[in-house]
Amino acid sequence: MKHDDEFKDDTIDPALATRFAALRSELAGHDAPRCVEKELLQAFARQFPKRQPWYRTLSLPQWGTAGALASLCGVALLLALAPHQAITVGPPVIGIDNGAAFIALESLERIESEPHARVVEAELPQTALASLGMPLNPQTAGDTVRAEMLVAEDGHPLAVRLSAVN
Repeated sequence: MKHDDEFKDDTIDPALATRFAALRSELAGHDAPRCVEKELLQAFARQFPKRQPWYRTLSLPQWGTAGALASLCGVALLLALAPHQAITVGPPVIGIDNGAAFIALESLERIESEPHARVVEAELPQTALASLGMPLNPQTAGDTVRAEMLVAEDGHPLAVRLSAVN
């Protein structure tokens, strides 16, 4: 490194110039050992580390955790925005007519495959509704319920729709 006073004087002392020339010619024949350059480069890299890109600031487990949290948030968002269907307990509903629903007594495939189904009015005891999953009140267990039944050609009931309580 040059000092400030060396920059002011553009001329070099002739005695120093000859000594520098002798030093240069002496050092020209010497080679540094093989590992010196490698050690110097490693020391330089430790002293001045290369700046990492933004995505390498997190470790692999941290990226995994971030990905899992992002996936969890995505699933929660999809569940929150998805249209919800009411969960029904009991037999499946096959159709809605004038506010009343038919309750399937047979499989939907069996009902759809019946070519000559007909609707028949009937009166059912309320105790028969318990097997359909309807609540039963012991005080009114002897009463009857007016219902419409979808009946197959052979007379087998396929579905029932409650009309009114008698």
